[in-house]
This record gives sequence, C-alpha cells and structure tokens, in this order.
Amino acid sequence: MKAENHKMSNVLVTGATGFIGRALCAKLLAEGAQTRAAVWREEPAGSIQAGLDVVPIDSIGPDTDWNRALAGIDAVIHLAARVHVMDEKAEEPLAAYRRVNVAGTERLARMAAANGVKRLIFMSSVKVHGEETPVRYTEHDIPAPLDPYGVSKLEAEDILRKIAAKTGLEVVVIRPPLVYGPGVKANFYKLMGIVARGLPLPFGSVNNARSLIYLGNLIDAVILCSRHPSAAGQTFLISDGENVSTPELIRRIAAALGKPARLFPFPPEIMRFAGKLTGRASAVDRLLGSLAVDDSKIRKELGWKPPFTMTEGLKETAEWYDRVKKMP
Repeated sequence: MKAENHKMSNVLVTGATGFIGRALCAKLLAEGAQTRAAVWREEPAGSIQAGLDVVPIDSIGPDTDWNRALAGIDAVIHLAARVHVMDEKAEEPLAAYRRVNVAGTERLARMAAANGVKRLIFMSSVKVHGEETPVRYTEHDIPAPLDPYGVSKLEAEDILRKIAAKTGLEVVVIRPPLVYGPGVKANFYKLMGIVARGLPLPFGSVNNARSLIYLGNLIDAVILCSRHPSAAGQTFLISDGENVSTPELIRRIAAALGKPARLFPFPPEIMRFAGKLTGRASAVDRLLGSLAVDDSKIRKELGWKPPFTMTEGLKETAEWYDRVKKMP
C-alpha cells in the first residue's frame, strides 16, 4: 500500500552500512527521499553508498551527540544495534547490550524529539517474545525474552513508549523474525553453503513451523511505517506470510540454488542432547523448534502486503550467493 499523505522526505538511517541498512538506503534513494546516514567514523569510504548525506559518529551510547545527524530530519529509522551473536564474549553481556540498545536508543529518541523529528521507527526483534512457541505470536502476547539481546530490545521498546507519551514523538516498533536476502550472514549463509555443497542434513523428520522475512519485504514495510498515519504508536510483527518447517526451508533453498536437498531422518532428541554437549543448544533449538508470528495486524491496519513471495526472495538470495562465490 502506498501512503502518500504524511510522507517523510528527510530520513535519518542509523546502521546504514549494515545488512538491512544498505538495502533500505538504496530503496529510499531510489524513491527520491533525502537520506542521511549515520555511520561509524572508521567505516571504509568504499562501503558507503553514493548519494547519501553521511554523518560520522564515534559510537552509540548514552552520550552520543546526534544533533548534527538530526538537523532537518522528519523521520529516524533506527537500525543500529549491538546484535545477537552465537558465541558471546563480553564478561557482562546484558550490560553491553543495554549500553547500545537501551541507553543508546533512549539518547537518540530524546534528542530526536528535541530536534523536532516527527517519527522514529525502531527495529526490534521477535526475540522479545521468546525463542519458541507452539502457536503463532501476536502483538498482544506478553513478551518473555530469554537472552540479553531480547531483553535489551524489549527494554528499549518500553523506554521509547514513555518518551513518546511525554514528547509527542511518534514511535513505531517493528519485530521481524529471521531476515534473509542478498548480503545475509551468519547461520542462514552457513546453511546455504551446506546445501550448495550437497552435504546431507539430519532434519528429514523435523515437523516445526518458522516465520522468516525477505529483506525486500522488510524494507517495504519499514518505509510504509515511516509514512503511514496509522502506524504512529504501533507495534508490528511481520513476516513473508507463510511458515515453513526446517526441511521445507532446506528444500526451497536447494531448489533456488539448483541443487538437490539431501535430508535424512534423525531423532530430534538426540540432536538436542548433542547440541547441549557441544555448546550449540540454542542453534539446534532454532532448527528443531517452532517460532511463528501472526502478522495480520500490519496487513489490516496499514494495508501492507509483502511485495515478494518467499520463493522469489530465496531466488534473489541464491543468485546473490552464486555471484559472491564466483568472485575471485
């Protein structure tokens, strides 16, 4: 749905050189939006897209000076965060997450309100709900994050709502599940590599349901949330609109790559036990467990519909993967 009224023409994107940020900035520039990017001061010049109004920052935390970045801005899309990692090395992980994701977000929001910014879109995560559910999560479910990253995102959401109530800043919270697309890293990229090499995977008997969202669909929804009048003050779960089991996802990835899906059945209980022994319990649980969302709210209230199917998204991702692997 196109929301022409309440259109934001001057946009600040934090995390502009990241996986989501690069795609978002490219889309905003293509649509003619005046797009400013807050990037790390040490960011290599070659990683910054042409056409962006770049404002360097040293760090994100409780003391960040956002005044220059916020001058003349209508909407802030806050993507920058201390992201979830599999092998956390910080001595006090929650404190490290809170400094960036909570205190840093609070600082940005307060300064945005003081600078006359109309709206702030906050990229949260489905992890505020938890890690596994037998039914689809909705925005009405009581959040129950299980790790420091999820806790920090939920705390940031709560602070943003308080700032909105006091200042009139319009806050929109988006909680995506796993995001895939060109440029994807971490476990999804590793899974693509395993499938591309034709290695057998022991998930043939897994019967779960997982929600995902293609990068292009997420970007479309973010831009809509930055412009639609009815998005103000709302929280949205979002997905591609179809849930898949782990073996079905592997089959679809294989088809997109033009490879056979090599799956064999193996007892999930033994895989979970092996995951605990090897310190990979959370990774195994995500492959075996269900985590699905109900995104009917954003569809009904904003008229949003994903512009890409999962099949199309996986095809684009596979084509990017092939290009990357062919590079010298």
